Amino acid sequence: MEEQVAEKESALRADGKPDAAKEAARARQRQALELQRERILDERTSNPNRRAALEAALADIESKLAEI
Repeated sequence: MEEQVAEKESALRADGKPDAAKEAARARQRQALELQRERILDERTSNPNRRAALEAALADIESKLAEI
């Protein structure tokens, strides 16, 4: 939690405006996570072990998206 606050504060320049490079990097990261999420949601499997792994991966991605 403290890391998130520090990261958001560091994304602001001295004049209080967002740093464009850091905002762009955050947007790229969000887009990559959303694409991974879509691929997982599109995957179909009847194997319970594979399904459990996909659900764990999906939960991890969604937690990372919530942090951004």
